[in-house]
Amino acid sequence: MSDAWVTDDDLRAARLRFTERIPGFVLPAAFTVARRDATGLTFGHLNGVGEVRPLSAVVLASVCDYVATTGVFPLDRERLADAVGRLAPAEAATHLPHPNLWSWRELLAGAAPDSTFVAIFVADAGDRPVDPDDAQFRRLLAG
Repeated sequence: MSDAWVTDDDLRAARLRFTERIPGFVLPAAFTVARRDATGLTFGHLNGVGEVRPLSAVVLASVCDYVATTGVFPLDRERLADAVGRLAPAEAATHLPHPNLWSWRELLAGAAPDSTFVAIFVADAGDRPVDPDDAQFRRLLAG
């Protein structure tokens, strides 16, 4: 068994190799998952432009279906739980807590029975927001 650790650079390189095989893929500028309930949206960890812990390609494919423009996608609990499960190996490989995994677990754990979930990403930060959730996400990214 190798003593070598998988680094974030290794994970980024693997993600790029994966995405190169997807026709029309555009690496998102930013993305998040949010829970929508009676009080509005509660966002999970935000990955903005230049973040060093991007979401792995396989997870992004799972939750966003790889469209190349700004998108807001409904997620059912099972789909979000599956995405959280897909993040777990990356967390173990880097020997570090993964902010997405932690915050998405929190979103699931804090959800009321009637809560819904959405995945939001921006492929081109200059695109027009597609709906109020997208606009709220962009305002949050702008700080």
